[in-house]
Amino acid sequence: MADKKGLNGAYYGPSIPPPASQRNPPRGRGCCRCLLSLFCTIFIAIVVLAGIAALVFWIVVRPTPMKVHVTDAKLTQFNLTDSTLHYNLALNFTIRNPNRKLGIYQDRIEGRAYYEDARFDSEVLHDLGLLKKKTTNELSMVFKGQQMVLLDAEEIAEFNQQKTAGVFDIDVKFYLRIRWRLGDFITGDFKPKVKCDLNVPLTTINGGTFQRTKCDVDF
Repeated sequence: MADKKGLNGAYYGPSIPPPASQRNPPRGRGCCRCLLSLFCTIFIAIVVLAGIAALVFWIVVRPTPMKVHVTDAKLTQFNLTDSTLHYNLALNFTIRNPNRKLGIYQDRIEGRAYYEDARFDSEVLHDLGLLKKKTTNELSMVFKGQQMVLLDAEEIAEFNQQKTAGVFDIDVKFYLRIRWRLGDFITGDFKPKVKCDLNVPLTTINGGTFQRTKCDVDF
């Protein structure tokens, strides 16, 4: 290719054409960017709509967690012999649905009894039916039997002090499987956990009275 003479009389070398990648940019990359942008836009729109729907649902329905109380506990046996705990604990407890628009299907309740973080028994209640709006369900469980529990020297000393006082610190945890009902709509499973820190008098020692205890509900 011949050199070209400029207006000022200078000669310039042959012009070099731009690379093919600049003359004809690949179409595939542009399409991928368009698809990615479209996907991000749709995703953000879905998130925003879901947030608005959840906000409207909360404003209209005002869902409130259930309330759980242990109303009575009778401990007629709680003896520790050679690391074996012999026990007989009967509980009465209530589950209240405080909601005005939501019903609660109680599909399963598992109760676990602990002493010094060592579980010594568990019981299960099945298919308790629908807990209607603004109603309370009265339930009961009995933990009875014997179980090996491993306590260190400090925990054994604490056990003996509580035995002398005639009142034992026992934790009961409830693991629920429930479903919410709003009109004809029924949700999937929810699994709230309930923790009850109980001070239970041993009736064979002083016949003390159990104090109604509110439990902590964690969704």
